[in-house]
Amino acid sequence: MSTSTRVGSSVEKQIKHLLFWAFLALTSLASGAYAQTLKGVVVSKDGSLPGATVQIPAHNLFTSTEINGSFTLVSSKEGRARLIITYVGYDKKEIDVIIGKGVTDLGNIEMQPDNKNTLGEVLVTGSMAPSQIKAMSIKRNANAIIDVMASDAIGKLPDRNIAEAVQRMQGVAVARYHGEADQATVRGTPFAWTSTLFNGSRLPSSNVLGNRSSVLDAIPSEMIQYVQVAKAITPDMEGDAIGGSINFITRTAPTYRQLNASAAGGYNSFSQNGTYNASLIYGDRFFKDKLGVVLAGAIWDRQWGADAFDVSYNTGLADPVQKKSINSVMFKRYMGKRQTMGLSLGMEYKLNGANKLFFRGMLNKFNDIRPVSESYIDYTNSRYQYNYRYSHYQTAIQGGEIGGDHQLSPKFKLDWSFSDYISKYFLETPPTSGTKGLPIATFRQKITGGFKNLSSDGKRYWNFDSPDGIGENPMHFDAGLANESEVMDPQKLLLQQLVIAQLNNSEHDRNVQLNVQSEVSKNFKLKFGGKYRHKYRESTYGSNIVFMPAAALGVPNSPALLSLGSLQTAKAGQGSEFFGHMPGNHNQYVMDPLTKDQLFNLYGTELLTKNGFMEVTPKTNPTALYEGTEQVVAAYVMAEYQVSERLRLVGGVRNEYTNMDLEGSAATVAGTPPVTVISPKNVVNRYNALLPMLHLKYALNANTNIRAAYTRTFVRPNFGDMTPGTSIDNSKTPMTISQGNPDLKPTFSNNFDLMGEHYFPNIGLLSGGVFHKRIQDVVFTDMRMQNIDGNNYLVTQAKNLQNASLIGFEAGINRRFDFLRGFWSGFGVEFNYTFIDSRVKVPRGIEGNVKTDRTQLPNQSKNLFNAILFYEKNKIMVRLAGNYRGASVETINQQLGPEYYIWTDANFTIDASATYTINKRLRAFVELNNLSDSPVKMYMGDSRRTTSSEWYGRKGQAGLRWDIIK
Repeated sequence: MSTSTRVGSSVEKQIKHLLFWAFLALTSLASGAYAQTLKGVVVSKDGSLPGATVQIPAHNLFTSTEINGSFTLVSSKEGRARLIITYVGYDKKEIDVIIGKGVTDLGNIEMQPDNKNTLGEVLVTGSMAPSQIKAMSIKRNANAIIDVMASDAIGKLPDRNIAEAVQRMQGVAVARYHGEADQATVRGTPFAWTSTLFNGSRLPSSNVLGNRSSVLDAIPSEMIQYVQVAKAITPDMEGDAIGGSINFITRTAPTYRQLNASAAGGYNSFSQNGTYNASLIYGDRFFKDKLGVVLAGAIWDRQWGADAFDVSYNTGLADPVQKKSINSVMFKRYMGKRQTMGLSLGMEYKLNGANKLFFRGMLNKFNDIRPVSESYIDYTNSRYQYNYRYSHYQTAIQGGEIGGDHQLSPKFKLDWSFSDYISKYFLETPPTSGTKGLPIATFRQKITGGFKNLSSDGKRYWNFDSPDGIGENPMHFDAGLANESEVMDPQKLLLQQLVIAQLNNSEHDRNVQLNVQSEVSKNFKLKFGGKYRHKYRESTYGSNIVFMPAAALGVPNSPALLSLGSLQTAKAGQGSEFFGHMPGNHNQYVMDPLTKDQLFNLYGTELLTKNGFMEVTPKTNPTALYEGTEQVVAAYVMAEYQVSERLRLVGGVRNEYTNMDLEGSAATVAGTPPVTVISPKNVVNRYNALLPMLHLKYALNANTNIRAAYTRTFVRPNFGDMTPGTSIDNSKTPMTISQGNPDLKPTFSNNFDLMGEHYFPNIGLLSGGVFHKRIQDVVFTDMRMQNIDGNNYLVTQAKNLQNASLIGFEAGINRRFDFLRGFWSGFGVEFNYTFIDSRVKVPRGIEGNVKTDRTQLPNQSKNLFNAILFYEKNKIMVRLAGNYRGASVETINQQLGPEYYIWTDANFTIDASATYTINKRLRAFVELNNLSDSPVKMYMGDSRRTTSSEWYGRKGQAGLRWDIIK
């Protein structure tokens, strides 16, 4: 029997066991007789109220409303009783109810603002207060250690995608891609260590690098109702979350009819062009409130641009000093257009007081049109190089889920769901070729006059690296041409190579989930359930189709090489001054690029043949393609025990069994002369994760909680890291090789958390605590230079390290200054800070001996903070927000050590927003981003040794929000 057959059989057994136990549980639950069950939904004019206190003192019953405002109380007595509901900022609600056999559904119970105090007045004016109350109420009553943000808070910040929105939360860091956040992580850990969820199920990822971190810039922020960031998870949550999890909860039907719209226009200071965005949200209830519907749509269209100054170094040379000499310098300019579009539909149907069905669906699309011009000074080969590419990257995230919530008996609840989501990242260019991908045309021009100001060893350095002090300043760059008139010339730049870089990725997830909750007694609840996920992934990332002209290959009587000047070109994109952030004039590197049609036509059969191009794709190239499946069977059991009025314990265990099967190709070289043979290869990786967890929540008083938790979590290896193949890219300088590692192990972590939270009576929060993680088998990206057949290649491969540790603390405050008088009472502050100190050992060989370096975890920043100063009073709301992420190591060079690690430098951005309430239905707003005009910088070892500096300018917009029906 084959390995894959045995693994499949094991998965089937796990599924059968799960279904068997679920059947027994449901049979026993369904047989339970109905007693006295009271249900209802606590709402306000602004929607449902999660975390409201609901009690019947005469029956000694107490509960809190769930995230949708619903509650369930089970009484041992029948008859008339007084129901009391309280919520911060609202009048206490008292209702006389009659408790009888079966389920009594009270429907919607509306709360009214407490107009006897300032807080009630704030609620009526529609400021940030309702959002903050909801978020804090969910956090206060949660079993896990979480932070929460609600949709109306997201809408009042200048954040247009969900990654931008979540960066405001305590302990969350984001990665910025050309000026916009696109990935998020909790507590600064590597991005793949954070589980990104949609309604509780992990979102599929089509990340171009093949890792599990979800790219979030394709989803408009208007699609989201709540964001929950879990720092310490409970057994009913996905277990692959060492950093934590970010759960995006999509919109649900409102309590009352709702129709609101927004429209805005703006300006990007870099592209010097316009932007706009618009949204429309409609929700209503029909058939006596049985059917609820919400429909949301949004579009964000903007012109953008960026300048990137990139440097590569000769780290493959033998001389230790020369490893830091400069190989090439590149001036890269982006001038493009982006569109983010989203549409979501939520429906729910109440069959009766005990049963409800729901549907959620979404369609999201991100178009990233990126014409790119790259001008190189190649010191190693004494030449100029110019690359032009027309990039139209497309990301699509779409799918939906159906499910139900059922009160099987007074003490038993069941919920189930089936979801089907797919994420795609793809290109459909060039249309003139049967192979789709990223078309790149490479032109080269020989520098005959050489360079001046070289070091005594003939190499180019930055002055602080030079052995004799002769060199340049990275941010005051001068090419150092011996003949300054020998500039880049379109007539001398000759077409040397055409590449189609295949970048298509897709990931398709299907999930089935079942949860059962039993109220064993008033103080003891039991919850158990299971999930099955089938994931299919395919990737062509790193597979390059390469064409070279016969003349460049030395074939006699070949057609002459084409020059850039002989082809159809367009005027170089306008916008801000070319590399205006760097001192000096760099206009000689501005080339008029090929027209889009000219670039595409070069790949047509007619022009390839006419100009003598031959396909020279590396023989190892097919090994970059792979496809695979991953099956996960998860089951958990969890108990919640209210030991006393102040102490609650939550504990349990989750088990996740994973079977991953990748099919790809491997290249082997054998024979004389050597021959490269491509052969199919299958990678099977299967493992089990047993994850015990324990949470303690102790209420010091009505407004103060202490929380402690032990959790065991893990992270699965990335697909792209395990592929059996090798991909080669000859279009870059230096040339690169990416290799997979089929032997990678999953990473496990034991996590310890101690947190405290104090709630102010005027919608405020003071929180803080410490955390510690003990981590096994960390996966890192190793980069090293290797000389292969006389050529230097930068080789990248993922590897497992030994154990690592992480310790940190976080603190935050959200405080309104309403204790002040008059004008000053409208001010308030939100501030949170996280410090993380991680240690990981990196072994490396030094002349036969093994030396161990210590560094922080990849992608992990030591310092994170958010600071928001706000003002809310008399129809005016103004927010000034600062976001800081400290330096983080991105790639580890195990061969050479810490001096050659690549880091992302610290980054601080300032954003602002303001809203003026014209009347109860109409508001005007202004949003400004990156007021600090902060660049994104990367460096090697020393922060002065630049590898990349990117500037993308400021942007802003102004518009109107109209509550047409409210």
